[in-house]
Amino acid sequence: MSLHATIPAVISGVVIISVVLLDAFETVVLPRRVTRQFKLTAWFYRRTWIPWTKIAGHIRTASRQQSFLGYFGPLSLIMLLAFWAVGLILGFAFLQYGFGGHEQLGNEPITFARILYHSGETFFTLGYGDIVPTSPAARVLSVFEAGMGFAFLGVVIGYLPVVYGSFSRREIQISMLDARAGSPPTAAELLVRLAGTSENPSIDQSVLDEVLRDWERWAGELLESGLSYPVLSFFRSQHSNQSWLGALMTMLDVTSLVITGIEGLHPGQARLTFAMARHAAVDLAQVVNARYDPQAPERLTDEDFNTLRDALAAAGLKLRSTEEARQKLTKLRSMYEPYVHSTARNLMVTLPPWRHPAKTRDNWQAGPWDRAIQAKGLAVLGQKTVQPRGIEDHF
Repeated sequence: MSLHATIPAVISGVVIISVVLLDAFETVVLPRRVTRQFKLTAWFYRRTWIPWTKIAGHIRTASRQQSFLGYFGPLSLIMLLAFWAVGLILGFAFLQYGFGGHEQLGNEPITFARILYHSGETFFTLGYGDIVPTSPAARVLSVFEAGMGFAFLGVVIGYLPVVYGSFSRREIQISMLDARAGSPPTAAELLVRLAGTSENPSIDQSVLDEVLRDWERWAGELLESGLSYPVLSFFRSQHSNQSWLGALMTMLDVTSLVITGIEGLHPGQARLTFAMARHAAVDLAQVVNARYDPQAPERLTDEDFNTLRDALAAAGLKLRSTEEARQKLTKLRSMYEPYVHSTARNLMVTLPPWRHPAKTRDNWQAGPWDRAIQAKGLAVLGQKTVQPRGIEDHF
């Protein structure tokens, strides 16, 4: 092999291995977002997520579409690890081919394809011995690549449990929101149900602050895990009408209403929760490469605001509705809605409204045997039953 052929091979191998190792380090080990223009993992997800969403767009049933999208997160994680492994094998193959010094059983000629095979069996420590490195450089590379294979296996063993542990902690709070704010959750439903937990039609300040404090902590953990493990943004919740983005939007809506002004409620904790949730919304929008959409739909029209105000008033919650209050609410919404909307569009997530136009069943109220059990109960009692809306109505 000529010198002119070995130098490009060695340079290519060094570049590929360096890029893959740097990307794996930044994705797995480095606990912060990388703002560099090009990042291999970000490129990988853009190239795989776009065709996945195009296929999902042809699925007409909403539940099946969400189920199909739910496969991408775990599957992409496996594909990313395989992508890194292939890159390292290819990089070491270029180095082995550039340095030379190999013998094959039967004295067959050494080609790049056979060197690539040798690199693969070395990386996965198979050690068949059909291709043997003979030069000092080739032997050192083989030992180093075998060690890299063991290290890669350790990364896989350690990385997956951490990712799924973060996912589990995120989803526990989202599942708890089901009984507090409906399915999907809305700001109006959360406030109305909190008002219904006390004897008087109002919200206890300490109860509200405790709820908002829990969600402030959740938003902080969401931000930390989302930046450290970007793949979590693609992981879907257990139910198609739940999502981390929908829960985040709900808490931003709730805190915006409290900050705008609800009679008898102090907005101190709401401001802290809003700040943390807004921080998460802005940073995670950048993680999924969201772009500002000037054509975003209006979530809260004048008619919707009046309906929302009346719904809260029926629960004993008087929302400020002066022109100054309306402008304040509009300003608060402008601080987070564009980011959340663009993120939802990229991830194909349906955002919850400010309130449900009609009564809906919570996820905890639905089950596969409910119709049969209800039909049997009607036959025995001979009377109609009313579907409960919240916990207090159910019991």
